[in-house]
Formats: sequence, C-alpha cells, structure tokens
Amino acid sequence: MIKNKNKIVYLAAVIFSIITGLSYFLNKVALETSEPIDILAHRFTSAFLGLLIGILFGFIKVNLTKEKIKKILPLALFNPLLYFGLQTTGLQYATSAEGGILLASSPIFTLLLASYFLKEKSTLSQKIFMILSVSGVVYITIMKGVTFDLNNILGVILLLLSAISIASYNVVGRVLNKNFSNMEISFVMISISFIIYNIIAIVKHIMSNDLLNYFTPFTNIDFTISVVYLGVLSSLVSSLINNYVLSNIEASKMSVFANLGTVISIFAGVIFLNENLYYYHIIGSIFIIGGVLGVNFSENIKFKRVRYNKSTIH
Repeated sequence: MIKNKNKIVYLAAVIFSIITGLSYFLNKVALETSEPIDILAHRFTSAFLGLLIGILFGFIKVNLTKEKIKKILPLALFNPLLYFGLQTTGLQYATSAEGGILLASSPIFTLLLASYFLKEKSTLSQKIFMILSVSGVVYITIMKGVTFDLNNILGVILLLLSAISIASYNVVGRVLNKNFSNMEISFVMISISFIIYNIIAIVKHIMSNDLLNYFTPFTNIDFTISVVYLGVLSSLVSSLINNYVLSNIEASKMSVFANLGTVISIFAGVIFLNENLYYYHIIGSIFIIGGVLGVNFSENIKFKRVRYNKSTIH
C-alpha cells in the first residue's frame, strides 16, 4: 500500500513538471498577443471559471470559513501573487536568461527554509544531487549566452525574491496541507489571484484609456487556447497536484521537480516551435534528471570518509 502510494505521489510530481514545462512555451505564444499582466489576469480568470464549473457540477467541493481563509491567505501571498508578480516585474529589468538561472535556485532556498522551519533533514548525497539539478539549468542557460549586467541589479533582486517566495510557498504549503484539503487551499489561492490580477490589469487599461484592449486578445484563437491551458491546467490542476504532493513528501523533494519542467520546456520548444536542440541541452537535461532522481531516492547513499593505514603507505 505504501509503495503504491509513493508511486502515485511521484507520478503526480512528474505530471506537475510536464504541465509546468509545457506552460513555458504556451506563455511564449500568449506573449505574442498580449502583455504579461493581462495574461496573468486572463490566466487566473480561466482558472477561477474552471473552479466555478467544477463546483456547479459537483466535481469540486469546498467548505471554507473566514478562519480557514485567514490561515490560507499567507500561502496565496507567496504563490501565485508574489511569485508571479516579482517574476513578471523582474523580467522587465533583467534578461530571461538571468531569470532562468535565478529561478532555478528556488530548490536550494526551499532546502534551507525547510531545514530551519520544518526541521526537515537531508543527507549529503541529497544536497549534492540538488546542486547537480540546479547546475543543469544554469549550464543550459549559460551555454545559450548570458552575462550578468550590473544595470539589471533591480531585476536580479526581484527574481531572487521570486525564487524565495516560491520556496516559502513550498514550506508553508507543507504545513497547511496537514490541516486543510487540497481543494480548499487551491480555491483560496486561485480566487485571490483572480481578484488581484484583474483589478491591476483593468485599472491599468482604464488609466491608459484602452479598456477594449483588455478583451482584444481573445480574438486570437492561439491566445485563447494558451490562456485556457495556463489557467485550467497550469494554475488550477497543477495547484491541486502540487498541494497533494507536498502533503506526502518533503518540501525540498518536491521543489526540485520544478527544474524538471526546464527539460520538458526544451523538448516542447523543439517539437512545437521548431526550436533547435543542441548538445548542451542534452547534457544539462541529464544533470537535471539525475539531480531530481538523486534528491528523491538517494537517502540510503552515504558518503564515508576513507581512512588510510599509515603502515600500508610506502
């Protein structure tokens, strides 16, 4: 029973990585038609409508009180509000390559926060494999060409804060999943994001006197498909999966699966956008996959200090 449950949990984590990885390339498609803040607004509108449809047909059931909402709110603050907000703003001042490196550091922040606040223990081998996974993302990004510009310091700071916010989400989520259902947590997260991002987007368009442009992107079928995917699958379904996995394995183990999404995004770009596949993509992907497997399944690997007997040295 335990082994079967573990298989389901890790399968869910892999599905989460696939959904996340595909969301990167669909975000690119959406960005060809609309601005980042509008995409976030439409994304969470789609997710919220998915919730309402699920509740209407009885697939989704929530039993929320004011007290429950107050306790779950900090989680919604870390993700998606701070995570996406800081990421979107940070990428306006820094390059996407810089963003890739900095956001890949989130598993390390998760490990540190989980060790301090949750007292989660990790072996030396797990730490090494986590660094290996992060190194895979960094290696791919550097090989694509990246230089850190001091003029982008604001963007770098915001992206680092974004990585810390998603790490904080993993830690807080690990705690809250013991007291609340996945659906309750996801409902609050998505509802808050739906309200906040739509307010920001609509106010922005009113101030620019172009409110019609808020709705215009939906005339593009590729944008509509992308936003529905980003909302229903990448926000709603992935949120449910993420909270489910966090309720069953350590935060540090779950966080490293985010880097696996990088591998998925690379091959999605090759298949759907005809992007080139280079040798460094393969090498980096091996690092990432090896790191993910190592973090989750290397508890029994122990590094021993080798002692030499002086009498055997000539």
